[in-house]
Amino acid sequence: MIKIAIPGSAGRMGGMLIREIAAAPDLELVAATDRPDSPFIGHDAGEVAKTGANGVIIGSEPETLFGLADVVIDFTSPSASLHHAKLAEAHGTAIVIGTTGLSADDEIELVATTKGNAVIYCANTSIGVTLLTQLVEEVAAKLTQGWDIEILETHHHHKVDAPSGTALALGKSVAKGRGVALDGVADMVRKGQTGARKQGDIGFAVLRGGDVVGEHSVIFYGDSERLEISHRATDRVIFARGAIRAARFAATANSGFYDMTDVLKG
Repeated sequence: MIKIAIPGSAGRMGGMLIREIAAAPDLELVAATDRPDSPFIGHDAGEVAKTGANGVIIGSEPETLFGLADVVIDFTSPSASLHHAKLAEAHGTAIVIGTTGLSADDEIELVATTKGNAVIYCANTSIGVTLLTQLVEEVAAKLTQGWDIEILETHHHHKVDAPSGTALALGKSVAKGRGVALDGVADMVRKGQTGARKQGDIGFAVLRGGDVVGEHSVIFYGDSERLEISHRATDRVIFARGAIRAARFAATANSGFYDMTDVLKG
């Protein structure tokens, strides 16, 4: 039995994770927390997630998670995730982080917290998106001279970061396929007299509206032809299921820094 703990347990993703854990015979929820001002502090985590009482009371102190769990699954905020990663390192607890909006410096800091535990970090834990990142890297390596690349992402109107972490991850994969660093070729802003498109740039476009869970397309524009590779999420449960798969991987993984590609390889 793999013991799982969930920070942000009263949130949308926290509830989905708890429901997935309740349905899995090899997983056990052993601890749950939420932000200190949450109205759900002191409530049963199973009742909040609508799976029925499970005896796990939602607390407010993150450190309590790491002494009880084999794996902590974190979908919170960049600052909270970095704090949780340091706690995981101190306790030797594996951690899966699916939080979006981490900066490049945040990611460097995250990599440094893997001295005695496994850290699985991915801005999108969907299995389909993981395969998409692999595909676009391969295509970008083959479609070089004369091909322009644009990345289009759409999300609900509540999303606070742009471009999405997934769009940036796709950009990094495309840049890797072309043997360049994304920072040197990313075109994030177009307004006014921009001039002609620069050869080799990777463009980003962002749409926000309604309740769109997440849509990502990588578009390769050539002369007289166009190749589009897309993924559309219709239910956030795919992220919870991917994170659960990552947790199973993390439970037996050696110390180190991993992503969802490693999880799929097993």
